[in-house]
Amino acid sequence: MSNQLEKVKELIALREKARLGGGEKRIESQHNKGKYTARERIAMLLDEGSFEEFDMFMQHRSTNFGIEKTKFLGDGVVTGYGTIDGRLVYIYAQDFTIFGGALSETLAMKICKVMDQAMKMGAPVVGLNDSGGARIQEGVNALAGYAEIFQRNILASGVVPQISGIFGPCAGGAVYSPALTDFNIMTRGTSYMFLTGPKVVKTVTGEDVTQEQLGGASVHTTKSGVAHFAVDTEEEGFILIRKLLSFLPQNNLEETPLIACKDPIDRLDDVLNEIIPDSPNQAYDMYEVIGTIVDNNEFLEVHADYAKNIIVGFARFNGQSVGIVANQPKIMAGCLDSNASRKAGRFVRFCDAFNIPLVTLVDVPGFLPGTGQEYNGVILHGAKLLYAYGEATVPKVTVTLRKSYGGAYCVMSSKHLRGDMNYAWPTAEIAVMGPSGAVEVIFAKEVAASTEPAKVTAEKEEEYRKAFANPYNAAQYGYIDDVIEPRNTRFRIIRALQQLQTKKLTNPAKKHDNLPL
Repeated sequence: MSNQLEKVKELIALREKARLGGGEKRIESQHNKGKYTARERIAMLLDEGSFEEFDMFMQHRSTNFGIEKTKFLGDGVVTGYGTIDGRLVYIYAQDFTIFGGALSETLAMKICKVMDQAMKMGAPVVGLNDSGGARIQEGVNALAGYAEIFQRNILASGVVPQISGIFGPCAGGAVYSPALTDFNIMTRGTSYMFLTGPKVVKTVTGEDVTQEQLGGASVHTTKSGVAHFAVDTEEEGFILIRKLLSFLPQNNLEETPLIACKDPIDRLDDVLNEIIPDSPNQAYDMYEVIGTIVDNNEFLEVHADYAKNIIVGFARFNGQSVGIVANQPKIMAGCLDSNASRKAGRFVRFCDAFNIPLVTLVDVPGFLPGTGQEYNGVILHGAKLLYAYGEATVPKVTVTLRKSYGGAYCVMSSKHLRGDMNYAWPTAEIAVMGPSGAVEVIFAKEVAASTEPAKVTAEKEEEYRKAFANPYNAAQYGYIDDVIEPRNTRFRIIRALQQLQTKKLTNPAKKHDNLPL
């Protein structure tokens, strides 16, 4: 055999060794936990045969605590690029079979290389996390590696989409990279995120908690809002990542993807003409409205289990990607509170960063009252959403379905926050407050002096309702561009978005803003 053939044989053998990661036993252990290996995950996520790997032969350089005796090719992370639906994507997947995926200086260098490449090429980055944390034997070099990754997450933010899949443990400093990315997906039962683990919590605070109670998928999708999606299986997670990317441009200089649409733009939805209940205190389901007006009833909800009084997610109108923000009257009457404001504010800023038009469906009686909200800084959190809409320069189409009262009217993409097209249904009530509250303030003396206070209150409420609780008062000032028939909503939104395709608007030059955090 020639020398060259031997060297080729050696290369093939090394590649096979690298692809085995930590070896058959550890691969089997990973499978027994109901988890796939890093390479299996990449193969499932990317288009078949599209993966090109970087740095398969890198190894750690640490000599502390005898760790130099144990080395693996690739050192705990698989990195490279491939395609999803034919579009370029950069990817890294932590390999739990090598040192439990613990982060070393070498591992961080591999991740940083992929992120640098993604920035140069203007393509999304998908990171699959499954790691025990920092490699303790490497000391400060491991921490330096984390910070190098965080720095790149920060610089890439708003430039290319960043998606994190948490498919195992993600603890300590490791949690900050997913927290800095645009979307986090967790698997129920096999993934968790926390800064300090159950043992440390027990020592410091005396609390007894399991990993699941402290940082499982249900905690972060319902209580903290750290994760945007929870899935039951990894396969489901990969389908979701692919679907999510289908709505997004490759980078901040591209327009959103446009796909062929067979759903007629002038489809009339008669059900909408009767969806608003006669009683102003009765709820209806905003999901029915969204599902009716978007292309093919397809809506990809983000943060579905967190702050359910507001709905955010992606849909298409005539094939064009849009971000939808909608109050949900079924939960807390659709009131805005601290969590809903933060959730929607973050989503609006993401859409604005990536040129995704915003469609806002309004039915909001106001902000949630009470000491709990005020002490929690609802003023600042509400200001975040207000700020996000005010700074957004993408096309903004707003439809007010029913209530739009007080400060919440201003916040929900009103004309005064540079809303481009603001429509209202005939059932819209746009005012400083609802009729009963207004009567208490305006007609307090008349009611007090009357022998029949209930009758006077009812009369004055009706008088106020006729004067203010309708869309025409706002329309006479041009704050509402048109009052539309509910069944025409889809058509009117599509026409508005078509008109706004050439919108040009820039904010004043500045180093960066100082939004109320």
